[in-house]
Amino acid sequence: MSSDREALKARFLQAHAFGAARREPLSGDASTRRYERLHLANGRRLIFMDQPPVEAAVCGPDATEAERLTQGYNAAARLAAGSVAAFVATAAYLRARGLSAPEIAAYDVAEGLAVLEDLGDGLFATLIAGGEPERPLYEAAVDVQAALQAETPPDVLAFDGVKWPLLSYDTLALKVGTDAFLEWWPQFIGAGAYPAGAVAEWDLLWAPVWVRGEAGAGVFTHRDFHAQNLLWLPDRKGPARVGLLDFQDALRAHPAWDLTHLLQDARRDVSPELEAAMLDRFLAARPELDRSAFLTDYRALAASNAARILGRVFARQVLLGRPQYRDYMPRTWRYLERNLADPALAGLKAWFDRYVPPEARL
Repeated sequence: MSSDREALKARFLQAHAFGAARREPLSGDASTRRYERLHLANGRRLIFMDQPPVEAAVCGPDATEAERLTQGYNAAARLAAGSVAAFVATAAYLRARGLSAPEIAAYDVAEGLAVLEDLGDGLFATLIAGGEPERPLYEAAVDVQAALQAETPPDVLAFDGVKWPLLSYDTLALKVGTDAFLEWWPQFIGAGAYPAGAVAEWDLLWAPVWVRGEAGAGVFTHRDFHAQNLLWLPDRKGPARVGLLDFQDALRAHPAWDLTHLLQDARRDVSPELEAAMLDRFLAARPELDRSAFLTDYRALAASNAARILGRVFARQVLLGRPQYRDYMPRTWRYLERNLADPALAGLKAWFDRYVPPEARL
């Protein structure tokens, strides 16, 4: 980190009366964000989020598809590029619904800095690895989804004068995410690009999935809703027992989308039995949904998400020098194969069998 950035952070903390806090660096992920825990003299702990404004542009709500593609992946996929404005506005929306997003203690949108409530270290993934029964945690997470989907979200989220558009997870965003597999997987296995005929067939097979995804995009969607972004807060009540992190990329999306992340978690095994039980719980909470149509969309969108993760997240990260992401690939392939077993996805299964045979599924 540059000395200029560090000096900026020190000034920000001083200006908001946190300058005397002891700063403890926390481990991060593959994003450009960095976190520290602030230890105050009175024993209180807070989280200091540093999101340098270094990522590619995001798209405006009125950007055309051509403009989004020209601006790059973040704009095309409707990612927030770590925007602090997106984070604080989304946190306020969630908290107003009685959910446990961090309270915002201080922020600077332009500089990409914020001080947040510390929700602790009880990540679902960590607790389960330590022996905590997983089913009650997953039930609580599904209940959060039901609560989030109980009302139509606004077009714009707002907090303290900060506004952020809640865009739709549309066909283009779904397509560029899924298409990342075509871009990154051949590079990862050291093969040439897929032939034009294979790409054309890919587009034809996936198009109905993307169209259905956009058609169903009507509920608030966290977008990265999985066991490493959820915290257990047992002293709170109901859905508020689930602490929410990393929600700045939120969109309006299909009601299945967050569940695909939770129940086909690329970083931990979720058994088919637990997945089925949680889908039953969700559908019982949302009886207005057509069960058969929902499950068809769930499996199709989960397949799309698995292809996106294998390409954009894992293969790309390995090629960028982070070999640890290779360890997650076999699990994600198993999820993808589970989804492709749906007869409705027979064409896509045949495509993968033809162009990515089992020996190429590393």
